[in-house]
Amino acid sequence: MTYRIEHDLLGEREVPADAYYGIHTLRAAENFELAGRPLHPQLIGALAAVKKAAALANREAGLLEPRLAAAIAAACDEVLAGQWREQFIVDALQGGAGTSANLNLDEVLANRALELLGAAKGDYGLIHPLNHVNLSQSTNDVFPTAIRIAVLQRLKPLSEALADLQAALQRKEEEFAGVIKMGRTELQDALPVMLGQEFGAYAQAIARDRWRIYKAEERLRQVNLGGTAVGTGFNAERRYIYTVIEKLREVTGLGLARAEQMMDPTQNNDVFAEVSGMLKAAAVNLAKIANDLRLLASGPAAGLAEINLPELQAGSSIMPGKVNPVIPEAVRQAAYQVMANDLAITLGAQAGELELNATLPLIADNLLTSVDLLQRAALVFRERCIKGITANPERCRALLEAGFGYATALVPYLGYERATELVRRARREGRTIRQAALESGWLTPEQLERIFDPYQLTRPGIAGKN
Repeated sequence: MTYRIEHDLLGEREVPADAYYGIHTLRAAENFELAGRPLHPQLIGALAAVKKAAALANREAGLLEPRLAAAIAAACDEVLAGQWREQFIVDALQGGAGTSANLNLDEVLANRALELLGAAKGDYGLIHPLNHVNLSQSTNDVFPTAIRIAVLQRLKPLSEALADLQAALQRKEEEFAGVIKMGRTELQDALPVMLGQEFGAYAQAIARDRWRIYKAEERLRQVNLGGTAVGTGFNAERRYIYTVIEKLREVTGLGLARAEQMMDPTQNNDVFAEVSGMLKAAAVNLAKIANDLRLLASGPAAGLAEINLPELQAGSSIMPGKVNPVIPEAVRQAAYQVMANDLAITLGAQAGELELNATLPLIADNLLTSVDLLQRAALVFRERCIKGITANPERCRALLEAGFGYATALVPYLGYERATELVRRARREGRTIRQAALESGWLTPEQLERIFDPYQLTRPGIAGKN
């Protein structure tokens, strides 16, 4: 292997001659062997978008020679198209508030731009990673801006996945609209409900998650690009500052805006904690729904067995015929990971000190991981579980008849004490509430038939009087 010699503050190093990264990236790759994975691909693309906007703004402001700006922008376009990803070797978790990630981009873009101009890699006299690619910028405005862009770009497929999941649940709401069953509180018999009503409630929860994702997008649109190191804009020309956000909107297609007080998003990261909280809420709903489906499908012979989940794979290496609810189980694990990520993001967001937060790489990695996990979980949940669920109406009705949920419907007619007496009698004699009420003579068969009408039992009002 052949090498080129590069230098920095600490001295000289040999860099592989064919590498687009340089000495700063090489040192960072050696220092940060933590996560064992590179930056999130979406974050790399977002950083390239920021660099392209900066190059175009610097050119328009007269700070960067047009042919150099064009070469840097062309290199950015290649990275945005997915090229040169193997050159981004800095670990996802790193010290320095993202400085190493920023320098990795600067070096790759500089060397690729040099190639496009017919120069050799490392010929930094023509295009320098810091003097040209990083012109008018600091890691402290580049990296937070890129996080916001990357998350915004990933929220769209998440929102679409949640919309599809909501629609699938609503279809089940319609399909199961006439299936009456026992509702349960604290895992004990409660009141009759329609199976469709349960799925309708699930759909409503996911609808709220979609609304939260929409609100999350609002929170991320204000960026601090142009604020440089501490949010004051020092070492950036005013012409550049007022142009770069416009260029960034053009490059990304996002409705971004310059923060009114650029020091705020430079030093404060509560927005990321807030967005993570919204993602956590979605994870909570997915986990709850997944667990409910496990309970409703339990058995199939010795459990509730009110619904059937799609059978996807053998469930045991020792018990023949066993099929497990593997998709709800997997979805719950994804949800738990999002909840764990939220704690890491919360800790990272509060760890800022004075004008900067050094834990931005932790926040970025966990936030993007959470968005991706939720999007994939919603997709898998819909395709491999929700769409294939079927109901067992006879089983639902049998459990309802065997339980004591009907007793509550008798309270308006008999009072709480008499209704309780019927429950005791039914338990003692091994009878249903319907049988015990009929034999009591307190109500006529016709009255009981009206009171126990499934559609009255699951609607507002007094059953039998509607």
